[in-house]
Amino acid sequence: MTPIADPFSSDEPQISGDQPQRGQPERVPAIHRIFVITGLSGAGKTTALKALEDLDFECIDHLPLRLLPRLLPTSKDDALRPAQRLALGVDVRTRDFAVETCLKTIEAMRVDPRILTKLIFLYCDEEELRRRYTATRHRHPLSRDLPLIQGISRERQILSPLRQSADLTIDTTGLNPGYLKSLLQSSFGLPEQGSLAVQVTSFSYRSGLPRDADLVFDVRFLTNPYYQTGLKGLTGRDQPVQEFIRADAAYASFFVSLTGLLQPLLPRYVAEGKSYLTIAVGCTGGRHRSVFVTEELATWLRSQGQQVQVLHRDLERSAGRIPPAGSKAL
Repeated sequence: MTPIADPFSSDEPQISGDQPQRGQPERVPAIHRIFVITGLSGAGKTTALKALEDLDFECIDHLPLRLLPRLLPTSKDDALRPAQRLALGVDVRTRDFAVETCLKTIEAMRVDPRILTKLIFLYCDEEELRRRYTATRHRHPLSRDLPLIQGISRERQILSPLRQSADLTIDTTGLNPGYLKSLLQSSFGLPEQGSLAVQVTSFSYRSGLPRDADLVFDVRFLTNPYYQTGLKGLTGRDQPVQEFIRADAAYASFFVSLTGLLQPLLPRYVAEGKSYLTIAVGCTGGRHRSVFVTEELATWLRSQGQQVQVLHRDLERSAGRIPPAGSKAL
């Protein structure tokens, strides 16, 4: 294996193995992609699987090796099925795990021309692993009767043949999840994630902030339609309410500023490996101003190529509330 980055002369993570140039996909006749993720316990296998899941892989962690052949194509008819993209997590905690069995299984897949098989090995330095286990208070799988450092060292020795056979090895010491995803993308020519899955939700401050919100915007500064004759019983989805809020002198400049804030953030979130984003817009009752702004923001986000889901958390919470004709409740 040929190293492509020297950890002693560069700040780049150590990577080795047979891999294409950055951004150039591999040209192989394979129909199915199966990536086996292994390495030292605590080195980032779960993070790598989550990254591949965001890249449209079906991910299975700790699959018993005896069950793996059932996932593989076994006839010409199987090869006619839509291409599979599987990422399998395997390590010393996997039931029936044995290095020799793992290597034999991978070699059997490598000789099948229908399958592009890649073995990815993750590792990091012992001090980093010690800090991770200390922070999470998890027990290392091989240190039940040994000090932690000895368990790590023992695991490193056991897995050495897998590391030597790996198509790609990654030192995850100090590596953030976003950069790990970009390494997997560039190393195997995977299509880049082009958009976020964005959820935009309206809510009432009376019922509290949405716990899963990444960004929260308060629109209670806009004039409240609740106190206007004929608007109290309507919602932000009804045209009279929409026209009333648009007529507020503060609305237009606010919305321009809001979209101007979000526009440069969205590609940066994608670049950092974030796959979803929750934006919450709140007002007093969660029925007029926040609902309208949420709908407008969702429309703008779609125009930017984002996948958008709209949720109105508190729209129907009022007792006896009946949706206006033609409106849809989410």
